[in-house]
Amino acid sequence: MSLFDDAISRLEWSRSFADICDARFEALHRPKLLTEVTIPLQKDDGSMEYFTGWRCRFDDTRGPGKGGVRFHPGVDVAEVKTLAFWMTLKTALVGLPMGGGKGGIAVNTRELSETELERLSRGYVRALFPVLGPDLDVPAPDVATGPEVMGWMLDEYERIVGHKAPSTFTGKSIARGGIHGRDGATANGAHHVIKAWLNRQNISDDLTVAIQGFGSAGSLIASLLSRDGHKILAVSDSSGTTYNEDGLDIEGVSQAKQKKGRVDAFKGGEKLDSGSVLTCDVDLLIPAALEEAITLDNVKDIKAKTILEVANGPVSVEAEEQLDKRGVHILPDILVNSGGVIVSWMEWVQGRSGDQWEESEVTRRLHERLDESAQAVFDRAEKEDTTLRRAAYAIAMEALDI
Repeated sequence: MSLFDDAISRLEWSRSFADICDARFEALHRPKLLTEVTIPLQKDDGSMEYFTGWRCRFDDTRGPGKGGVRFHPGVDVAEVKTLAFWMTLKTALVGLPMGGGKGGIAVNTRELSETELERLSRGYVRALFPVLGPDLDVPAPDVATGPEVMGWMLDEYERIVGHKAPSTFTGKSIARGGIHGRDGATANGAHHVIKAWLNRQNISDDLTVAIQGFGSAGSLIASLLSRDGHKILAVSDSSGTTYNEDGLDIEGVSQAKQKKGRVDAFKGGEKLDSGSVLTCDVDLLIPAALEEAITLDNVKDIKAKTILEVANGPVSVEAEEQLDKRGVHILPDILVNSGGVIVSWMEWVQGRSGDQWEESEVTRRLHERLDESAQAVFDRAEKEDTTLRRAAYAIAMEALDI
């Protein structure tokens, strides 16, 4: 099953729980707009190289498309389309007046100089200019992009239109109209959701935790959970896993990662392979890397009773069916990692109004929206006697039945 087919199959799972008309349900099986472009790049040595880029606006029923731009060798049309589909459900679930979008370029940015990366970023905007705009589709950072790339893209867009348009891109630096609190929004939101879940389940004991992916989101949620008193037994990155049955010093792991570029450089843990983090005997497993980390190949070895999906689509549909039968609670990605898009929407609002909020105000609004959305999912799952994923999808589909 392809990544997109896997994602769409969950609509079928949840259809019986959602009050949505057949026409809208069928419309959610295909993107509204999918654009593929060729982007020429003049290299520093004067040679030319050509890259393929995409932008997908999956649905704009609730408002302009919203979603990141990913620069990665593995980017392809199926991944872009799938991520735009998930974003459509995510914005609907948390009640944002935006649709779902996604974009990317198949490129290894480590092979580009900074000036080449800037030219490629600007070339992406020139090629896709007709489908971008604050009322059409609003990109944000994703893998291998960030505030600097967003700044280049915004500058190129404004050069073409001939006026300021700060709400066309989010995830910008504060100087370019960005928002306070955006960097940690995904992890802060995920942390808030797991606290709400533990409170709902009347679980006050400290948990043992394993985290796959020690990037910006994974490292921050590790710090937040450790600060709460939970014991982080294992963390991983693409290079390997570091494990300590007595709990890791997360600050020490972060320092090792910063200095050596890999978590298993930390001296206070046992070195394991990257995949081992998923099969640790822990209470809470947090996949915070890329899609389809848990599949039929390793699902039988998953020991955690709760999975917090900080990554997009980390559990395949076949694996999820088995985990559901075993009573594993999966807190779904479209709820858990929605903090990033919620704060991106706030940045979009700021840009349109000319206002700028303090970080405390951003955090208050983020938590307020997540509280409402999380409780709605928990209530729906309990009422329908179904899983959290099906409950979340049903709520999102109903919000899209306009």
